[in-house]
Formats: sequence, structure tokens, C-alpha cells
Amino acid sequence: MSVSANALDALLLGVIRDHRERVLAWMDDVPGSWGFLAGQAVLACRQQKGDALSDAERRIVWHRLWQLLTELKQQAPE
Repeated sequence: MSVSANALDALLLGVIRDHRERVLAWMDDVPGSWGFLAGQAVLACRQQKGDALSDAERRIVWHRLWQLLTELKQQAPE
């Protein structure tokens, strides 16, 4: 992917910020919440790139999104 790690994080944090309700649903293991967030992340990256993402690029996006969500979940008050 031609975007830097910092730029990817900024893009994914924007997705997380824009979809707080779905993030909270993901934290509560609500079915479909991960798929929604993963899809929104891919769409955001596709818009940034101006073209479809390769399979490898999608996996990078999903992996980093999962890491960021997991970090947020660990920091969230019980």
C-alpha cells in the first residue's frame, strides 16, 4: 500500500470516530459490527487510493483496524 503507517492510522481512526455506535457494538460482540467497520475502513482506503485495494492491502487494513479497536477496548472502562 502506498500510504504511510501514520496516514493509515489517521484514516482508520477517522472511521472509528465516525462510527462510534458500531465500535461500541463491536466491543459488545454484536454480530455484524466487525464486518461493518471493516467495510467502512476498506471504503475509506479505496477513496484515498482512488482505486480498488488488492487482497494484501485489504488484509493490512483489516489487521491494523483490529489492532486499533483492540487497543481501544483494552483502554475502555468496564
